[in-house]
Amino acid sequence: MNERRGLAGSASYGDDLLDLDGDRLREECGVFGIFGHPDAAAITALGLHALQHRGQEAAGIVSFDGARFHTERALGLVGDTFSDADTVARLQGNRAIGHVRYSTTGETILRNVQPLFAELDGGGFAVAHNGNLTNGLTLRRQLVRDGAICQSTSDTEVILHLVARSRRPRFMDRFIDALHALEGAYSFVGLTNKKLIGARDPLGIRPLVLGDLDGCPILASETCALDIIGARFVRDVENGEIIVASEDGIESIKPFGVQPARPCIFEYIYFSRPDSIVHGRHVYDVRKRMGAELAMESPVDADVVVPVPDSGVPAALGFAQQIGIPYELGIIRNHYVGRTFIQPTQSVRALGVRLKHSANRSVVAGKRIVLIDDSIVRGTTSVKIVQMMREAGAKEVHFRISSPPITHPDYYGIDTPEREKLLAATHNLDQMRDYIGCDSLAFLSVDGIYRAMGEGARDPARPQFTDHCFTGDYPTPLADLDLQGPKQLSLLAEVG
Repeated sequence: MNERRGLAGSASYGDDLLDLDGDRLREECGVFGIFGHPDAAAITALGLHALQHRGQEAAGIVSFDGARFHTERALGLVGDTFSDADTVARLQGNRAIGHVRYSTTGETILRNVQPLFAELDGGGFAVAHNGNLTNGLTLRRQLVRDGAICQSTSDTEVILHLVARSRRPRFMDRFIDALHALEGAYSFVGLTNKKLIGARDPLGIRPLVLGDLDGCPILASETCALDIIGARFVRDVENGEIIVASEDGIESIKPFGVQPARPCIFEYIYFSRPDSIVHGRHVYDVRKRMGAELAMESPVDADVVVPVPDSGVPAALGFAQQIGIPYELGIIRNHYVGRTFIQPTQSVRALGVRLKHSANRSVVAGKRIVLIDDSIVRGTTSVKIVQMMREAGAKEVHFRISSPPITHPDYYGIDTPEREKLLAATHNLDQMRDYIGCDSLAFLSVDGIYRAMGEGARDPARPQFTDHCFTGDYPTPLADLDLQGPKQLSLLAEVG
């Protein structure tokens, strides 16, 4: 199996090279599965292509032909591996699952690329995971002490060991036993000799949808993966639900009982594709409403609204429409630059090269501008954006953020820095404004986010979403955090 390095992701050559993706939150994974279609592998590759935004470091597919499992996994983008007809042809069978991955820390290596596969008592089992197990390290240490041999550094491997060690006679009972041992966030797709399986954690933190293509069941992280192949959206997989597709049809199992869902709020703010529908809400429309709420909460006297591409675009449209000033593309993005384009020398860096983004001077010069972005993490990129706007002749630069300040790290499948590296955790609003160098700075409030979602306000007794990055209200136990501390947790528990 060949290792391939992908072309996507941010180039990080030095402070003089402007890359607006360099200080973004990162979603770790996207999953896809289909059962009963003669072109299962090709369809899975297309589904993964639609989910590429959820993970750009590696991709993999496992298929089953009725007798054997077939696996293709590689580093890089989906198109780097699965545009080759011979590669897809090797993935024989009418059922398949796939995965795109972004790792949090450490080396991106082939043994961590999913789906993971193991031969268990009763047959093979492949699994792909979106999320992060907050007790994955704890479980892994116990399994190793009991004699388990781990082949990867991914917490996803824990599920294989737990299923293998269950004493229950039926596979689904063993799988349910394993789920009961897990804490944190997960959306799984799994493949056995006879079944395609999907499962969401009891709070439904990470998304998973059920679709249909000519009578063939599909599981995917987002509806955009259904759209690319012309599949029909059936419904969201419910929180705490297991979906089982087999030759006998589709079965729903709910082993956790009924409890309120708390999906991740960042799926709407940033991670999901704008054309996806998440829990009945059109992501694009929600982002526009966030911008409108931001304009009502923090208006500004300015000449033009400028989005930070690409994530700030819908919110900027909503802001401009609400406040009644023009929307313009004041920052132009070059979509054709990858990380292998060039390795500039120091003398080239000194020229202030802008590989991926540049100012549209005709829009910015002499204007009072409002920059709209979806979030601020460390703030380093925001400094560069403001500097670029001033160099392009902006008279005033006002920054508006369509989410609340990020004050707490995430442990559920989003790559965030430790708390001391989050700008809003260590600076008040005035200090953040001075650090970034803008004329004014404002964030959308937590209740503003909830209003944009159609919820009215946050219920502090029973929050409707997983919003701990803004509130510090973590919805599950953090066993590994208690064991190791935040830095060790992020370093030792790579997510799926």
